[in-house]
Amino acid sequence: MTQSGPNGDSSTTAVPPKPDGRAPESNSEHRAHGPAGHGNAASGHGFWAMALGSVGVVYGDIGTSPLYALKASLEHTKETGTHEAEIVGIVSLLIWALIFIVTVKYVLFIMRADNKGEGGTLSLMALAQHAVGKRTMPIFLLGVAGAALFSGDAIITPAISVLSAIEGLKLPAVRQYVDLSPYILPITIAILISLFVVQSRGTAKVAAFFGPIMVLFFGTLATLGATHIFDEPAILKAINPVNGLVFLFSHGAKSFTTLGLVFLAVTGAEALYADMGHFGRKPIQLAWVFFVLPSLILNYLGQGAFILAHPAVVTQENFSPFYQLAPDWGLIPLIILATVATIIASQAVITGAFSIVRQAIQLGLLPRMEIRHTSESAEGQIFVPRVNRLLLIGVVILVILFKNSDSLANAYGIAVTASMAVDTALAAIVVWKLWRWPVWGVLLFVGFFLAIDMSFLSANLVKVLEGGWVPILLGGASMVTMWTWSRGTSQLNEKSKRDSIPTADLLRMLAKSKPTRVPGTAVFLTGSPDVAPPALMHNLKHNKVLHERVVLMSVVTEDIPRVDPANRFETRKLSDDFMAVTLRFGFMESPRIPSAMAVLRKAGYKFDIMTTSFFLGRRSLKPSPTSGMPLWQDKLFISLSKQATTATDFFAIPSDRVVELGAQVTI
Repeated sequence: MTQSGPNGDSSTTAVPPKPDGRAPESNSEHRAHGPAGHGNAASGHGFWAMALGSVGVVYGDIGTSPLYALKASLEHTKETGTHEAEIVGIVSLLIWALIFIVTVKYVLFIMRADNKGEGGTLSLMALAQHAVGKRTMPIFLLGVAGAALFSGDAIITPAISVLSAIEGLKLPAVRQYVDLSPYILPITIAILISLFVVQSRGTAKVAAFFGPIMVLFFGTLATLGATHIFDEPAILKAINPVNGLVFLFSHGAKSFTTLGLVFLAVTGAEALYADMGHFGRKPIQLAWVFFVLPSLILNYLGQGAFILAHPAVVTQENFSPFYQLAPDWGLIPLIILATVATIIASQAVITGAFSIVRQAIQLGLLPRMEIRHTSESAEGQIFVPRVNRLLLIGVVILVILFKNSDSLANAYGIAVTASMAVDTALAAIVVWKLWRWPVWGVLLFVGFFLAIDMSFLSANLVKVLEGGWVPILLGGASMVTMWTWSRGTSQLNEKSKRDSIPTADLLRMLAKSKPTRVPGTAVFLTGSPDVAPPALMHNLKHNKVLHERVVLMSVVTEDIPRVDPANRFETRKLSDDFMAVTLRFGFMESPRIPSAMAVLRKAGYKFDIMTTSFFLGRRSLKPSPTSGMPLWQDKLFISLSKQATTATDFFAIPSDRVVELGAQVTI
């Protein structure tokens, strides 16, 4: 269904699916015919090219975890020192977290729950709605929570990744040549600012280098780790998960706190699922099982062996087991390579933030924002200026506030663990309702993963006062924003329907009154063609004229990522001179009305956008004591509506063809 936005013009929400999970059918009189829709990303390109690309984009975040994961997990040993069983136990937890959470849960299980080839929390939410057959509040709240938590991840990831790489400048082996340690924060901030500034130019020209650079980085991880494993072969005991469990249950509160930091090893795992639509399931799975996972395991084993062979290093001021694996001559090149890898990881998260914001806008969870396309050929290459600015401000504040990666590590885990728990809960609904698993199977299999997620989440919640409040604050603010926007637009739609005249009644009135007709076509954007748009009523009331041809146009967002071009539009004749047109887009598409009208022309409809006038309603909102929302939420909704980009820009309508008619409305 469509919904009318706070400015009176059409915005979109998802169409409820049928109970069997299939997309809703249309009862339209005519549908366009065109080429097949979006397919699996791996089918149209070389399989190995997709696998290489996934290494560069999908695994950047999780690939840079060795820079800080083991180091942060050993933070408690700086004063007391460590012993073999402790090191072996922590490395074992790191390895088996990668195996259970990433390999089993995401690669082998959740990646099967794709929505027309697409992944991510909002795609999973839409799939769960398909499975249930309607939009239920629990599923909706889970999806909103997952999308909101991603905001914390998108801000913390660039900060901790780049900062942890630049901190290699603290090591004595580097300072003997040049001492840049006093400038670590300025260098980090300069790199991050540069990264966000270049976003508006897109990444198409440099993305081709991401894969080879990350292949080099993962190869370096594996090589550094493998060359140090035999410093102390006892580290190979970490392959036995029993050693991890022994540490976990024999060190009391210390092991529980460490468990939260161990989770840093799997941050970025959700990217496997979210980026499935870009690279395809099998290339991502192949790259992980046969290249990325072995490289990470070798590196963690090498770091552990190095510490076992040199136990005194954990008490050093500039302890960094990742960088200390490298020989002195290779340290500066490794810092450069690691910095580039963290920039690539940050780029992937930023791009993911742009994508999830566009999905949220299309699903009616956020107000319309300006979305720029940075590539003529790739639909997914987008830039959202307002989100870019907010991310930049947030990242710089975090770097200045926390100052080092160890402090940021305390803030990192909560957002990711909570987001993964959301994915597991939504997957449980899909497994139960869509895959038709028996209840005992759902409880056994999904319950196992949910228990792991909640264990990690509980361990991270211990760090709330030490930085964990950051993702909670960011996620909470994002969730309140999405809840307010969704609730406000829903109530505004209901009010509009109550105050509006059915289109059928209007047509009967026009047949009697015969207003003055003027040449041309008028398009009125509306939430529903069955209700007379306010802009049409205002035009009749004040201008007392009507165009020869009138089109009531609504834009619908389906619960699928992309709509087949053959199903892009449907039309319905309302009278001799009135026609209803419904344009359908997926939640990962940008709703460009001119391109959709070009499809209409090819189908035989005489639409010339340069001789067509678009009439849009613009509402000035006022709070109301009877709105059903608290006053603070009324004011927040009104503030959000004022910041929303115009329908003209959002739908890419030529501005010289637009007529706006305004009115004051109480919520």
